[in-house]
Amino acid sequence: MSKKTLIPHSVRLEFAPGALVHSNLSGAAFTDDWLWVAGDEACAVDRLRTLAPLQRETLRFGEGQSFPLAELLDLPGEAAEEADLEGLALSDGFLWVIGSHGLKRKNAKPGRDDAENAKRLTKLKLDANRRLLACLPIERAADGTPTLVREAADGRRALRLKGDAKHNQLTARLEDDPHFGPFLKIPGKDNGFDIEGIVVDGQRLLLGLRGPVLRGWSALLEIQVEAHGDHLRLAPLDEEGTLLRKHFLQLGGLGVRDLHYSGDDLYLLAGPTMVLNGEIRLFKWPDARSVLAANQAPVRFQRELLTSVVLPHGEDSDRAEAICNLPRQLAGNTPSWLVLYDAPGAKRSGGDCVVYGDLLRNT
Repeated sequence: MSKKTLIPHSVRLEFAPGALVHSNLSGAAFTDDWLWVAGDEACAVDRLRTLAPLQRETLRFGEGQSFPLAELLDLPGEAAEEADLEGLALSDGFLWVIGSHGLKRKNAKPGRDDAENAKRLTKLKLDANRRLLACLPIERAADGTPTLVREAADGRRALRLKGDAKHNQLTARLEDDPHFGPFLKIPGKDNGFDIEGIVVDGQRLLLGLRGPVLRGWSALLEIQVEAHGDHLRLAPLDEEGTLLRKHFLQLGGLGVRDLHYSGDDLYLLAGPTMVLNGEIRLFKWPDARSVLAANQAPVRFQRELLTSVVLPHGEDSDRAEAICNLPRQLAGNTPSWLVLYDAPGAKRSGGDCVVYGDLLRNT
């Protein structure tokens, strides 16, 4: 594998006042040189445009605009309820978004007595919008600006996987699954079920799981979806009617934080399943697209992965959560990736609604 060099704090992101995503970035994708980002504490996608650098940064993005998902979709939950968005992907004029699909547990709080905090730790909650898998049409304005719309002029519509406030077709399918069914009842940050990555190849989707990690094996779920009326539904992956395939991977005991195709190679950002100050690594699965296209097995194990680079992390901060290829017009002749971080520390914060990401370059 070619050597990769990390250029820290080299990308400046400026968000509009009141933006909710800048401190919890979890997904990124490009339409030309326009950057889409999502956060895990909001129910919106933000769009940033490329701007001229101000200081020493290599790239600068700003003039942010937020697109609330409630204006694009009929959500399973309330409009203001967070979707815990954990991944973005582009395919055929659509921006795909996915929520974690997991439960959350209340945390102990400073200033509360031990009895109250002990009670809080017993409380589990499912925000309905977390069980969201949707495609959003991208339409160009008259000046060429990409915009998210509920319905495009060519008939493309925003659609989500069929479901209600408790389940969608994916979680309903997994309820009786011997590997993942039991973990649907466990909060994501307790090694429970937690989706944190998505790549789209036509109608075929790969979903990366932060958890559970089973005896050191991380997992990808492979599904196919199709439009059906006013929603998406699971579609067979083959003539046998298979609706779900499972791929178990060796990521050194880490869970998936993000996924991204570069050509036919699949890159996997991986970190601890739980809230730990642990190592975050980027792995490469060479020629994954061809391997997956040829596979017919419902369950398979992938041991041959390459470790690309170890990414920095802080103490309860600076957790790498999103990677994506830089478009050629921004990267030039050197293939490069954008790396964005959740919970940015002081060195990644540049004032109100300004944060810094990294560039990862082949050298």
